[in-house]
This record gives sequence, C-alpha cells and structure tokens, in this order.
Amino acid sequence: MKRSTERILTTHSGSLARPPGLIKLLVDRSNGEDVDRTVFDPLVADAVCDVVGRQADAGISVVNDGETSKISYSGYLKDRLNGFEELESGELSPRLNLAEADDFPDFYARSFHRQAFRRAYCVGPISWKDFGEVERDIANLKTAVDAAGLGVEDAFMSAASPATAASFQPGRYYASPEVYMYALADALKREYRAIVDAGFVVQVDCPMGVASRRFRGQGAADAARKVLELQIEVLNYALAEIPPEQARIHMCWGSDEGPHHLDVELKDIVDLLLTVNAAGLTIVGANGRHEHEWRVWQNVTLPAGKVIMPGVIDSTTNIIEHPEVVAERILRYAGVLGRENIIAGVDCGFSTVAGTENFRVDPAIAWAKLRALADGAELASRQLWSA
Repeated sequence: MKRSTERILTTHSGSLARPPGLIKLLVDRSNGEDVDRTVFDPLVADAVCDVVGRQADAGISVVNDGETSKISYSGYLKDRLNGFEELESGELSPRLNLAEADDFPDFYARSFHRQAFRRAYCVGPISWKDFGEVERDIANLKTAVDAAGLGVEDAFMSAASPATAASFQPGRYYASPEVYMYALADALKREYRAIVDAGFVVQVDCPMGVASRRFRGQGAADAARKVLELQIEVLNYALAEIPPEQARIHMCWGSDEGPHHLDVELKDIVDLLLTVNAAGLTIVGANGRHEHEWRVWQNVTLPAGKVIMPGVIDSTTNIIEHPEVVAERILRYAGVLGRENIIAGVDCGFSTVAGTENFRVDPAIAWAKLRALADGAELASRQLWSA
C-alpha cells in the first residue's frame, strides 16, 4: 500500500456509477435471467477501462474498478457462490432492522424503495461456484490500470467481508450466525488472496458501524462493541494469510442519506477498528454526523504501519465541496496523524447497488466531487510540503 510520502494521495470507497446498459444486464443476471456472455463480458471490460481512466483524469491516485461487474458490494456473492437461494418474486428483501426508523417512520416510508434485483438467503453449504468471475475482474483491472498510465499510484479491488455478506444474505442453513460467518470467511479467503497475488491491495468492505444503528439508549455502545468484536474476530481469521500492508478496510455507518442519529461514536470503537489485520482503514469524516471525529485521533496512538483514509467529501449529497473545504479537512487529519499516515478519501461508495443511481448522488456530480477531492488534496499538499 502506497503512503503519502511526497503528496497527499487520494482514493475513494469503491463503487462508482455503471453504464445504464450494463446496469440492466447486471439486474437481469442477478434475477436469474440468461445473459449473453459475449455481450456482457466485453461491456464490463470496456466499462472498467473507462472508469479507471476517468478516476485518473479526475486526479484520483489510488483507483479501483468501480465495482463495475457487481450488482452490489455484497449481493454479488450469490452469483458466485453455491449455497444461496434467491427470494421468490414479490417476497420482501431482507433488511437491517434499524432502530432509527422507529424515530422517523415517515422518512423511511417514503425514501426507501424496493431494489430492482432479488436478494438471497443461505440455504446450503457455501463453496465457490464460479471463481472465474473474480479472475475476470482482476484481468480487467490490470488492463485498465496499464492503460491509465502514470496517473495511477496504486490500485485496489473490493470484496465483501464475512459479516457484511451474512448481514445482507441471512443464513438459514448453518447452526449459528457465528458458524455462518466463519463458513463465509473460509470461502472469501480465496478471493482476498487472488486479489493480493495479482499485485493489488484488497479492500474488504465491512460497514461494521451499521450494527450500532440497531441499538439505542444506555448500553447501546456496549451492545455495538459486542457485535463488532465478533465481526472483527472473523475478519481477522479471513485475513490471516494476507500481508497487512496489502489490505485496507472500508468501515462506515451505511451509505444511505438517513438521520444516522444512532450511529455509534468513533471514540467508542476506534480501539477495536485498529485491531483489524490490515494497514489501511477508511473512516467517515465529511458528513454532518461524523465530521467532528477527527478530534478522536488526538487521543489515539496510531499503530506503526497504519494508514487512515478519512472521508473528506460526502457521498450522500449532491453538493460539490469547495477544494478549500477539502483541504481544511485534510489538514486537520494531517495535523493529528501525520501527513504520511493519511490518504484522502470519500465517506462511502457513490453507487453501492447497481440500479439505484437515481436515488443517490448524480453520477456527473460524483465525478465533479472527486475532482474537488483531488484539487483539495493538491492545496493541502502545497501547505504540508512547503517547508
């Protein structure tokens, strides 16, 4: 994993908008319809080259494939692993039970929509059905990075964490949630290893903080910590054979533009997050609920080798941040963590689920926000390396 040794590097959290024609094929395939691979595969390859090139053009120095081939950051697994069964048409998709929805039922009733693809449950033993999908993703990213040239400092590829996969595809087969997560970990180890062996950094998507949005009142932080402790235990098991410097973790409180008033505070879980066997850690740092948490790092000793990737642009609003605002946010983190220990990033993904782009940040605005991220990082770099 590259570090900000000469300038503040920039990255994002994984998902970027997919072309409309590809979205339709992704949804069709995820819903069990036959998709012509002679059409699908070249379309994905071209889209990956385009999205990597656009990242480089926008000034993003640590790029990825935009999760282009995936229906979502977690839902892609049901198409690649045995043991999953799709819901029947019309059956409601499993959803996290967020306690905050009880406080704002009208908002949740009007703002949440049914996704275009059906989710799944685990109904049998987990094993790889088509690992070739992972290998095609790797090959596409290699080709795209080579084509992008000198604008790219480093590249990463996203993969689901065991806890994330279990949360969004509930288990009906394994004896307990813990056993289910470990079964997922055993399968996902192969994906993580393939990404790293290809020379990329593996980003494990684990919005562990989502767990906190289920709890309220006294003891909520302790309840959230208990959930996170198990999730991190399983995650470290899955990452045991991966060199920490080749892994980064994406942690957030969910990508939605919700109230987030029950999010656990970073100060209550930061010690746990730093025990993950990965050098990189993304954190939410730009939205109105968590922007103040840069101060948490004033009281934290960063372990050697760790790189913090704070969000300095918000992934839920169509407001394009001014580069000077971005620079100010970067300078705060550099002041408490050291310039070489941060990479400027985004709070979460811009297109975590294919087909929901119309309900999130407009794709053209998302690219403008990434340009603002790069411009802000340049402003901060001038100040940090001026001496």
